[in-house]
Amino acid sequence: MTTADLVPILPLIVLTAFSVIALLAVAFYRNYWLTVFLALLGLAAAFITLPLSYSGQPQEVTPLLIIDGPAVFYMGLIFVASFVVVLLSTRYIEAYKGFREEYYLLLMFAALGSAVLVASDHFASFFLGLETLSVALYALIAYPQLERRSIEAGIKYLILAGATSAFMLFGMALIYTVVGTLEFTELVTAAVPADLTRLLYVGWGLLLVGIGFKLALVPFHLWTPDVYQGAPAPVTGFIASVSKGGMFALMLRYFNLVSIHDTQVVWNLFAIIAILSMLTGNILALLQNNVKRILAYSSISHLGYLLVAFLASGAFAQQAVAFYLVAYFATTLSAFGVVTLLSDPEKETEELDEYLALFWRRPWLAIIFVIALISLAGIPPSIGLVGKIFLAAAGVQSSLWLLLIVLVVASVIGVFYYMRVVITMFRRPEEMALPEFTLAAAPFSNVEGVVLAVLALLVVGLGLYPVPVLSIIERLIAGAL
Repeated sequence: MTTADLVPILPLIVLTAFSVIALLAVAFYRNYWLTVFLALLGLAAAFITLPLSYSGQPQEVTPLLIIDGPAVFYMGLIFVASFVVVLLSTRYIEAYKGFREEYYLLLMFAALGSAVLVASDHFASFFLGLETLSVALYALIAYPQLERRSIEAGIKYLILAGATSAFMLFGMALIYTVVGTLEFTELVTAAVPADLTRLLYVGWGLLLVGIGFKLALVPFHLWTPDVYQGAPAPVTGFIASVSKGGMFALMLRYFNLVSIHDTQVVWNLFAIIAILSMLTGNILALLQNNVKRILAYSSISHLGYLLVAFLASGAFAQQAVAFYLVAYFATTLSAFGVVTLLSDPEKETEELDEYLALFWRRPWLAIIFVIALISLAGIPPSIGLVGKIFLAAAGVQSSLWLLLIVLVVASVIGVFYYMRVVITMFRRPEEMALPEFTLAAAPFSNVEGVVLAVLALLVVGLGLYPVPVLSIIERLIAGAL
């Protein structure tokens, strides 16, 4: 590796350097706000260096990483989302009775692992990025170490991540056995012996199972709601956005090179998983009375929606996925941000009854939550509607009629449980006896409130005028295809 190779991976180097600096700072001088400052500065510096890392042409940095338009776009999305999670976490973690600084170290390492994922061009870097992300998430989920349900959620995620790693490693080993390489770009040109074709399919199948576990797609979703419910609210938002977004971006890169359209069996498996995820996620969400579990099943269904464009062919489908991920990130962080602002480490406001008459208690928070929910439902004027239009257009271009019908039906089902939460928040206090609880929300004028207001403005503003994001996607995503 030469000095010239370091420039493309400058964002990763910067984030790693700040993570180490924060780690040393905690070791020698434990100060909560200093750690918060270093985390914010590291993520901001990594984002600022992104334009320096990309010259307009894809650049391979050793066989492990490739810095191209999609990598820069998704790294930027990850850094911004992680920055938002840090801001949303400050009051929540400040109230935690225990060591607090390590939380931000773990967030930085998780963001780093996710960024490595989206730039991976090799199974080795893929696995290293995945493990860096997963190991940090184990600790983040179980961070309230005296809370039984957080420990349970951490153990469940550990088991899920262990199963993911096992399936993926075995799948990688089989693929390497057949094609003799671990580099994504060489998989396209590698000769496959006729007698080993079935073995290659088995390897792809095992890889698909691992991806399904990581993205919580049906039927690999069973413990996902438990993990969402048990994790601290800001961590749940991070898992739903950064963790899943990084993995989906990696999947796009891999299967864009090794086209699933050339293998009908693999394509059919993805189509079945997409249909099951869209329907199961929305139907099971109807049965929930816990807001975090509702958002968990909603997340499952939205990953199913993304698979519709993923299964479509062409550059437009790639752009549709990128735009929908932007919409999903902004909306999901906004929703979990409201839950975070209403919660603290000792008592999370997550039961649906606890949101009764929220509009009459905290009107601005209720309005922000409504904006997030209508975006998730795909109701105008939100970015969620524009995102679904792009997904549907990509499906129409590839004539994926069955998937499109399921997408529409599932979206209609989703409206019911989103509106159930909205109606609960707008119910007048006199209509029902209010539950005895105290909202732990800080005043709306604090930092978290400002962040949520900005997210809400983005959700509505980009729904009305999505051109700025579309131009970036066209330049970085379409230009690299």
